Amino acid sequence: MTDPAATAPAYRIEDLAHHTGTTVRTIRAYQDRGLLPRPERRGRANVYGDAHVVRLRQIADLLDRGYTLASIKELLEAWDTGRGLGGVLGLVTEVEGPWTDEEPSRVSRAELDARFGGTPDDAAVAEAVELGVLEPVPGDPGSFLVPSPQELSVAVELYAAGVPLPAISSHLRELRVQVEHIATRFLEFTTEHVFARYLDDPHGLTDAHAAEAASLVRRLRPLAQQTLDAELARAMRLFATRHLRRQLGAGESREPREGSRPVQIPSETILAVERLVGPERSARFIALAAEREVRARSLDDMTARHAKGNDLDEDP
Repeated sequence: MTDPAATAPAYRIEDLAHHTGTTVRTIRAYQDRGLLPRPERRGRANVYGDAHVVRLRQIADLLDRGYTLASIKELLEAWDTGRGLGGVLGLVTEVEGPWTDEEPSRVSRAELDARFGGTPDDAAVAEAVELGVLEPVPGDPGSFLVPSPQELSVAVELYAAGVPLPAISSHLRELRVQVEHIATRFLEFTTEHVFARYLDDPHGLTDAHAAEAASLVRRLRPLAQQTLDAELARAMRLFATRHLRRQLGAGESREPREGSRPVQIPSETILAVERLVGPERSARFIALAAEREVRARSLDDMTARHAKGNDLDEDP
């Protein structure tokens, strides 16, 4: 009976590199990283087989898809432990894919300068590149890729309204900290209530489970932005109204109307009243409530005095 191992293709490292279109140095680097199994030792020679060819082609395919070597190692480990690579790849593709329908655009340096007052500002451009608002285009130093045209448009509008570029950059950095916290909490929430059943499966993430999880990611992906949009709109309306009223109140306090004077009210009280009757009626409500309290105390005082007078009349 023929031994299958004796008839299986065997490659020396130079032959493997030539057969797969890679280099000896790359093969050894993959081995050092744990991406490629060690060769079989036959006598005094190291021998590679078809499994190494397949693995090198898998790595090349994943690199072409944009995966990092660290991500590829995790995917291949999933494959080696019996989990379907197709389902895992589908899940990774959903997670690492775009989380917005916005399409990137290009802008030239001349167009960029024109949109921000017409005066070149190398420091501001460098800051935008560091923040990822702009990305240099390889081989074209006069152009930039704009991952989010909406974000750049917001910066243009703020600058036109009089906000300095350093202040815009500082605000974006601060905003990202808050948004990244929200994203982390949303992921923790969905992991606990949605994806935990896949991650805690004693049999590991099977191909079917990975495909199902990928479908869930596709369905749940818009929810984070929809929730954030709705809550931001609610908060902006609430706080903008409150801020405007405070500013108008500050103006009135400088020139008080006849028969009135400014009164400091805790913001928590104002917020509670606005939730109860709405921002439009809050001032009237507070005034009426105060007036009712004053009248109630006056009535209590009158009643107490009347009772006291009756007591004096009844004394012998």
